Amino acid sequence: MLVHSRAARWAVWAVFLVLFLPLFALPLLVVLGASFATHWSGVLPSGFTAAHYEAATRGEALQALTTSLATATAASLLALATGTWAALAAAALKQRYRKALDALFVLPLAVPSVVVGLATLVAFSQPPMLLNGTRWIVIIAHSVLVTAFAHQSVSAALARLDPAYEQAAASLGASPAYVLWRVKLPLLLPSLTAAAGLCFALSMGELSATMMLYPPDWTPLPVLIYAATDRGALFTGSAVAVVLMTATLLVLLAVSRIRTRASYR
Repeated sequence: MLVHSRAARWAVWAVFLVLFLPLFALPLLVVLGASFATHWSGVLPSGFTAAHYEAATRGEALQALTTSLATATAASLLALATGTWAALAAAALKQRYRKALDALFVLPLAVPSVVVGLATLVAFSQPPMLLNGTRWIVIIAHSVLVTAFAHQSVSAALARLDPAYEQAAASLGASPAYVLWRVKLPLLLPSLTAAAGLCFALSMGELSATMMLYPPDWTPLPVLIYAATDRGALFTGSAVAVVLMTATLLVLLAVSRIRTRASYR
C-alpha cells in the first residue's frame, strides 16, 4: 500500500469497506441468504431451508449448468486461439495497422451485447452458414463477446516481452515456428491462462445475447435464472445463481493455480 502513515492506512481501509460492502459484498450475501430462505417479508429474506438447492442441482438446472460449462469452455478456447493469433500477427504490423486491428476486436464491446446477439442471428440464419437453432450460434456469439479480452491481454503481454529471448533462440538457429512454440508461447503462458479465466467467467454470466439465440435444447444457466425469477421463483433462482457463482469460482481457482505454476516455470 502506498500510504505510509497508520492513520491514513486506516482511513483507506475504512473507505474501502464502506464502498465494498454495500456495492459488492452485500448484494451477493443477499442472494446467498435468499437461496436458503422460506419467505421475504422484510428488508432481508428470512427462514431457513435447503430445499431450493434440490431443484438447483438436478434435472433442468443440472443440464443448464452443463450447458453453461460447455459453452464457456468452447467460447474461451476459441476466443483465446483467435485473440492470441491476432495479437501475434499485429505485433509484426505497423503502428497504424495495429491500432486498426485493436479497434476491430474492441468493437463488440462498444455496443450492447444484445446488438451482438442480433448481428449473430442475422449473419447465421441463412445458408451456407445456417446455425440458427443450434448450440454453435450461442458459442459463436459468446466467442465474439469475449475475444476482445483475450486479444487485449495477450497484446499487453507481448508488449512487455523481452525480445532478447527470441533473438537468442534465432541466433542459435531456431526456426520461427520453433521460437513461437518453444520460446514465445511458454513465456506468454501466465497471460494466456489469465485471459482464458476472464473469458470463461464472462461467458458463464452472459445473458443478453444468449436470450436472442439459445435453442430449447441448449439453455445456459443465466437464462434459467432469469426465467425462474421472472415467474416469481425468487428463492429457487437465487439458489441456481449461487450454483453458477460457485462453479465459476471453482474453475477460476483452478485456472489461477495453473497460472501460478506457469509463472514459476
